[in-house]
Amino acid sequence: VALVLLVGLALVLLYNRLVRLRNRTENAWAQVDVQLRRRYDLIPNLVETVKGYASHERATFEEVTKARTAAQQASTVQEQAQAENILTAALGRLFAVAEDYPELRATENFQQLQGQLEETESKIAISRQVYNDAVLTYDTALETVPTNIVAGMFSFAEKPYFEIEEPAREA
Repeated sequence: VALVLLVGLALVLLYNRLVRLRNRTENAWAQVDVQLRRRYDLIPNLVETVKGYASHERATFEEVTKARTAAQQASTVQEQAQAENILTAALGRLFAVAEDYPELRATENFQQLQGQLEETESKIAISRQVYNDAVLTYDTALETVPTNIVAGMFSFAEKPYFEIEEPAREA
Protein backbone atom coordinates (compact mmCIF):
# COMPACT_ATOMS: atom_id res chain seq x y z
CA VAL A 1 0.00 0.00 0.00
CA ALA A 2 2.84 2.39 0.90
CA LEU A 3 4.61 1.59 -2.36
CA VAL A 4 1.45 2.26 -4.40
CA LEU A 5 0.94 5.57 -2.58
CA LEU A 6 4.58 6.51 -3.18
CA VAL A 7 4.33 5.72 -6.90
CA GLY A 8 1.03 7.62 -7.10
CA LEU A 9 2.55 10.65 -5.38
CA ALA A 10 5.54 10.55 -7.72
CA LEU A 11 3.21 10.47 -10.75
CA VAL A 12 1.25 13.45 -9.43
CA LEU A 13 4.43 15.45 -8.76
CA LEU A 14 5.87 14.69 -12.19
CA TYR A 15 2.57 15.48 -13.91
CA ASN A 16 2.29 18.80 -12.07
CA ARG A 17 5.87 19.68 -13.03
CA LEU A 18 5.09 19.05 -16.69
CA VAL A 19 1.95 21.17 -16.49
CA ARG A 20 3.91 24.05 -14.91
CA LEU A 21 6.58 23.84 -17.60
CA ARG A 22 4.00 23.70 -20.40
CA ASN A 23 2.20 26.71 -18.93
CA ARG A 24 5.49 28.63 -18.75
CA THR A 25 6.06 28.03 -22.46
CA GLU A 26 2.54 29.21 -23.27
CA ASN A 27 3.02 32.30 -21.11
CA ALA A 28 6.36 33.02 -22.77
CA TRP A 29 4.72 32.72 -26.20
CA ALA A 30 2.00 35.14 -25.08
CA GLN A 31 4.75 37.66 -24.25
CA VAL A 32 6.26 37.22 -27.72
CA ASP A 33 2.81 37.74 -29.19
CA VAL A 34 2.34 40.99 -27.24
CA GLN A 35 5.57 42.40 -28.67
CA LEU A 36 4.72 41.23 -32.20
CA ARG A 37 1.33 42.95 -31.98
CA ARG A 38 3.05 46.14 -30.83
CA ARG A 39 5.26 45.90 -33.90
CA TYR A 40 2.22 45.40 -36.15
CA ASP A 41 0.61 48.51 -34.67
CA LEU A 42 3.65 50.64 -35.53
CA ILE A 43 3.95 49.52 -39.14
CA PRO A 44 0.95 51.38 -40.65
CA ASN A 45 2.17 54.68 -39.17
CA LEU A 46 5.65 54.05 -40.52
CA VAL A 47 4.32 53.22 -43.99
CA GLU A 48 2.15 56.34 -44.05
CA THR A 49 5.08 58.53 -42.99
CA VAL A 50 7.33 57.15 -45.73
CA LYS A 51 4.46 57.33 -48.25
CA GLY A 52 4.31 61.09 -47.75
CA TYR A 53 7.82 61.41 -49.13
CA ALA A 54 8.07 58.48 -51.52
CA SER A 55 4.59 57.94 -52.90
CA HIS A 56 5.93 56.31 -56.08
CA GLU A 57 7.30 53.33 -54.07
CA ARG A 58 3.87 51.68 -54.08
CA ALA A 59 5.18 48.11 -54.51
CA THR A 60 7.26 48.42 -51.34
CA PHE A 61 4.30 49.71 -49.32
CA GLU A 62 2.06 46.91 -50.60
CA GLU A 63 4.73 44.34 -49.78
CA VAL A 64 5.03 45.59 -46.18
CA THR A 65 1.25 45.66 -45.77
CA LYS A 66 0.87 42.15 -47.21
CA ALA A 67 3.67 40.81 -44.98
CA ARG A 68 2.12 42.45 -41.90
CA THR A 69 -1.26 40.88 -42.66
CA ALA A 70 0.30 37.44 -43.17
CA ALA A 71 2.19 37.74 -39.88
CA GLN A 72 -0.98 38.74 -38.02
CA GLN A 73 -2.80 35.72 -39.43
CA ALA A 74 -0.12 33.14 -38.57
CA SER A 75 -1.46 30.53 -36.19
CA THR A 76 1.51 28.31 -35.29
CA VAL A 77 5.00 29.11 -34.08
CA GLN A 78 6.51 27.88 -37.37
CA GLU A 79 4.08 29.97 -39.45
CA GLN A 80 4.79 32.96 -37.23
CA ALA A 81 8.55 32.56 -37.64
CA GLN A 82 8.24 32.33 -41.41
CA ALA A 83 5.90 35.32 -41.59
CA GLU A 84 8.16 37.38 -39.33
CA ASN A 85 11.15 36.64 -41.57
CA ILE A 86 9.21 37.94 -44.58
CA LEU A 87 8.00 41.00 -42.65
CA THR A 88 11.52 41.81 -41.43
CA ALA A 89 12.81 41.66 -45.00
CA ALA A 90 9.97 43.92 -46.21
CA LEU A 91 10.67 46.43 -43.45
CA GLY A 92 14.32 46.39 -44.44
CA ARG A 93 13.31 47.38 -47.97
CA LEU A 94 11.06 50.13 -46.57
CA PHE A 95 13.95 51.57 -44.57
CA ALA A 96 16.13 51.33 -47.67
CA VAL A 97 13.58 53.51 -49.47
CA ALA A 98 13.64 55.96 -46.56
CA GLU A 99 17.42 56.20 -46.86
CA ASP A 100 16.96 57.86 -50.26
CA TYR A 101 15.04 60.73 -48.64
CA PRO A 102 17.20 62.71 -46.19
CA GLU A 103 14.35 65.13 -45.48
CA LEU A 104 12.20 62.15 -44.40
CA ARG A 105 14.89 60.77 -42.11
CA ALA A 106 15.20 64.21 -40.53
CA THR A 107 11.53 64.45 -39.56
CA GLU A 108 10.71 63.99 -35.92
CA ASN A 109 7.81 61.65 -36.67
CA PHE A 110 9.98 59.26 -38.69
CA GLN A 111 12.72 59.29 -36.07
CA GLN A 112 10.18 58.55 -33.33
CA LEU A 113 8.64 55.68 -35.27
CA GLN A 114 12.05 54.27 -36.12
CA GLY A 115 13.09 54.47 -32.47
CA GLN A 116 9.90 52.78 -31.30
CA LEU A 117 10.34 50.03 -33.88
CA GLU A 118 13.96 49.47 -32.81
CA GLU A 119 12.86 49.28 -29.17
CA THR A 120 10.13 46.82 -30.09
CA GLU A 121 12.59 44.69 -32.08
CA SER A 122 14.77 44.46 -28.98
CA LYS A 123 11.79 43.44 -26.87
CA ILE A 124 10.84 40.81 -29.44
CA ALA A 125 14.38 39.39 -29.32
CA ILE A 126 14.27 39.21 -25.52
CA SER A 127 10.79 37.67 -25.51
CA ARG A 128 11.86 35.15 -28.14
CA GLN A 129 14.85 34.17 -26.01
CA VAL A 130 12.68 33.73 -22.92
CA TYR A 131 10.24 31.61 -24.94
CA ASN A 132 13.01 29.45 -26.41
CA ASP A 133 14.52 28.97 -22.93
CA ALA A 134 11.12 27.88 -21.59
CA VAL A 135 10.74 25.46 -24.51
CA LEU A 136 14.21 24.05 -23.86
CA THR A 137 13.34 23.36 -20.22
CA TYR A 138 9.98 21.85 -21.13
CA ASP A 139 11.29 19.69 -24.00
CA THR A 140 14.20 18.49 -21.87
CA ALA A 141 11.77 17.41 -19.15
CA LEU A 142 9.79 15.48 -21.77
CA GLU A 143 12.90 13.59 -22.83
CA THR A 144 14.38 12.72 -19.44
CA VAL A 145 13.54 9.83 -17.14
CA PRO A 146 11.16 9.57 -15.28
CA THR A 147 9.14 12.52 -16.59
CA ASN A 148 9.21 11.07 -20.12
CA ILE A 149 7.11 8.17 -18.85
CA VAL A 150 4.49 10.50 -17.37
CA ALA A 151 4.63 12.71 -20.48
CA GLY A 152 3.92 9.70 -22.66
CA MET A 153 1.04 8.56 -20.45
CA PHE A 154 -0.66 11.96 -20.62
CA SER A 155 0.26 12.92 -24.22
CA PHE A 156 2.46 15.91 -23.50
CA ALA A 157 3.97 17.06 -26.79
CA GLU A 158 7.17 18.94 -27.55
CA LYS A 159 6.93 22.66 -28.29
CA PRO A 160 8.66 24.24 -31.31
CA TYR A 161 11.36 26.88 -31.01
CA PHE A 162 10.79 30.35 -32.45
CA GLU A 163 13.74 30.66 -34.79
CA ILE A 164 14.62 33.23 -37.39
CA GLU A 165 16.35 32.50 -40.67
CA GLU A 166 19.85 33.67 -41.54
CA PRO A 167 18.74 36.49 -43.94
CA ALA A 168 16.57 37.97 -41.18
CA ARG A 169 19.47 37.76 -38.73
CA GLU A 170 21.67 39.70 -41.15
CA ALA A 171 19.00 42.38 -41.56
